[in-house]
Amino acid sequence: MSIASYLSEDLGTSVEFETFRDAFQKKLHKVFRMRGDFDAVSTQRGLPPFMMREIQSMTPLSVFIPEEYGGRGGHVHECQSILATASYESLALSLTLGINGALFLQPLTKYGAESIKPPIFERFIEEKNLGGLMITEPDYGTDALSMETSYTETGDGDYHLTGTKHWAGLTGWADFWLVTARRQGADGDLGRDIDFFVADMNQPEQMIEVEEFYENLGLYMIPYGRNHVDIQVPGQHRLQPKSTGIKMMLDILHRSRIEFPGMGMGFLQRILDEALAHCKERFVGGKSLLEYDQVQRRVADIQAAYTACSAMCLHTSEHAHTDNNLAGKALSANATKTVVTDLMQNAAQSLLQLTGGKGYRLDHVAGRSVVDSRPFQIFEGSNDVLYQQITESILKSMRQAKERNLRSFLEDHDLTARATDYFSGALDFEVDQSLPQRKLVDLGRVLGRVVTMEMVIELGDRGFRSDLISNCLQSFQEKVERLLASYGRSQTPSVIDDYVEGSAWLDFVKA
Repeated sequence: MSIASYLSEDLGTSVEFETFRDAFQKKLHKVFRMRGDFDAVSTQRGLPPFMMREIQSMTPLSVFIPEEYGGRGGHVHECQSILATASYESLALSLTLGINGALFLQPLTKYGAESIKPPIFERFIEEKNLGGLMITEPDYGTDALSMETSYTETGDGDYHLTGTKHWAGLTGWADFWLVTARRQGADGDLGRDIDFFVADMNQPEQMIEVEEFYENLGLYMIPYGRNHVDIQVPGQHRLQPKSTGIKMMLDILHRSRIEFPGMGMGFLQRILDEALAHCKERFVGGKSLLEYDQVQRRVADIQAAYTACSAMCLHTSEHAHTDNNLAGKALSANATKTVVTDLMQNAAQSLLQLTGGKGYRLDHVAGRSVVDSRPFQIFEGSNDVLYQQITESILKSMRQAKERNLRSFLEDHDLTARATDYFSGALDFEVDQSLPQRKLVDLGRVLGRVVTMEMVIELGDRGFRSDLISNCLQSFQEKVERLLASYGRSQTPSVIDDYVEGSAWLDFVKA
């Protein structure tokens, strides 16, 4: 049973949505495999206009828009299902939809002024507009709170924004942008809080200038670049936080991160289908590749990733609605984003290994999948940083609970309680509250996978295939135990800065 079908049954999705999703799926198949050669198109920047026109004719972004504005209702399980349908054919297309949904339409739904929602949503539905988010700056990527894009209020109640933004997906394409900035005081100093503003590219005074398009390594369909911001937007275009702008940003980013499984779901299913088909059809030494034990191990790991992502989709569907405040849900959001993106990259690498030389091409699904899935481990929070934050959040909670033993703490946590049983004594140790960064990251990798296992157990309770659940839990158990062994090592290599002297191998060759 596919996750889309599972969600339909479990969450009571209407037959009408199934019809909508199936029609979208058929349209994508026609666009990418019948009308156009996507393997060839994928080596070129952008997407032929007829392809995007046909995709947009289905109005897939309507799933992110509330019913009162003409959309399908913003139901998270529908959003996840549409993202998965898209990513089976094209990860870049799914990311395009995800950017629009999680980084523009959902924030506008929750925090936008009522006066601006109807005309903007109407343009998305009727005119097939696109929207994106600008946070990152050339000198401030991970350190987003130090951004230098600023705003001041004009005499007539409008806002004047100035600064530079880059690596915003859909650069030069989007009709609307959410732009982040800090208030500039009379003394020129910038405030600590963050504000979001809607910029409409159809209005000359709100137009953001593209200074440079980047030659991004993958995701060729999506344009990225550097943008010069010097715009004036109406007062009602400022999003209204429930408390602070920083908490609003955390709510937006956590919701986006926890929705990554939708993009991963179809992608992983495609990787699994391609791997199974290739290994059954490819014969080496008189037997199919799938009869070799190491090949079976790789395919089993891909299947485990498929199952884990299915569990994440279920969890997301029930927790990521815009009515919920996710500002304080760093553990589930960061664990979901890091683990699913690691699974995507590892699965792509395995498919490339299995397909061999013919897969090492940008116009082959294996090669394209490797480069397209890699940035998912970087954007919206580098995985190393997020793994560190996972551990830090657990350590903070342990201090508050006055608990030093990791197993004892995890046994009582709703995101890890049952998964802890899979590790007997492996998690039974006291955690040093002053861990070095690399140990924080190592332990974060462990914790992220334990959280994922809890989601898999829940999926199994709902009736998902027991053999897939069992294999997935075994796979994750093995990986967690290996990660714990690495975490437990006391000696770690250090950087030798002045390494050149005495390190030329040629000096040590015996004549």
